[in-house]
Amino acid sequence: MARSQLFASVVVALSLSSCGDKPAEAPLDPKIAASIEAFKNRPIYRELTPAVLASIPDDKLEQAVIDYASHKIGDDYERERRIVGSLPPGVRALYITWWVEAEVNNGGFNQYYWNSAGQFSADAVGAFEFFAASKHAALMRDANKIQALEADRMKQFKERGTIDAFSESYRETQLGPLDDRFYGIDEDLSALRVARIRSSPQLFSGT
Repeated sequence: MARSQLFASVVVALSLSSCGDKPAEAPLDPKIAASIEAFKNRPIYRELTPAVLASIPDDKLEQAVIDYASHKIGDDYERERRIVGSLPPGVRALYITWWVEAEVNNGGFNQYYWNSAGQFSADAVGAFEFFAASKHAALMRDANKIQALEADRMKQFKERGTIDAFSESYRETQLGPLDDRFYGIDEDLSALRVARIRSSPQLFSGT
C-alpha cells in the first residue's frame, strides 16, 4: 500500500471493521462515502511545477505533494531513504514531517521510531524548521534524545518483531509524555506547510 493512502484506508477500515461478516445495519453516511470516493479519484500529479502547484487548492496541496513523493517511491521501500533524499527539498521536508505527524497521531512516538518512518528521525528536526515549525522541531529534538538513550533497550523488542513485542515496548519507553506534548502544540503545521509551498513553489517543483 502506498503510504499516501493511509488516511483513506483508515477511514475505510474503521467503517468496515464494525460490520465484519454481518450484513450492514445502516448504509455509509453519504458525505463520508462521497469524501472517500473523492479521495480515491483525486488527480495524482507526476510532476510539480510552480504553475501546477498554483492550480491546486490549499486544502489539497499537501496531499498532492505527498502523492508526488509516493509516486517516486512506488513500491521500492528498500530504497525509500535514497529516493526521498533525491527529492526537491520542500517535497522531502513535507514527506518527513507528514509521516512524523501520521505516526505520532496514530500510535505515538514509540510507533514512529518502531516503523520505517523512524529512519528519517535525524532529518525531522531540520524538516520542521524548514516550515518554521519551531515548536515541533524542539519536541522532535527531545524525542530523538530519548530514543537514542533507549535504543539498546528497545532493540530486543524490535528483534522479536511481533505485535506482542511492539505492545510490550510501550511499557518500557519514556516517550509517552512527549505524545501529549505533540497533540497539544499550538502551532498549525498544515498552515505552515501550505504557506511555505505558496511562498517558495520552486522548492517543491520536480519532474
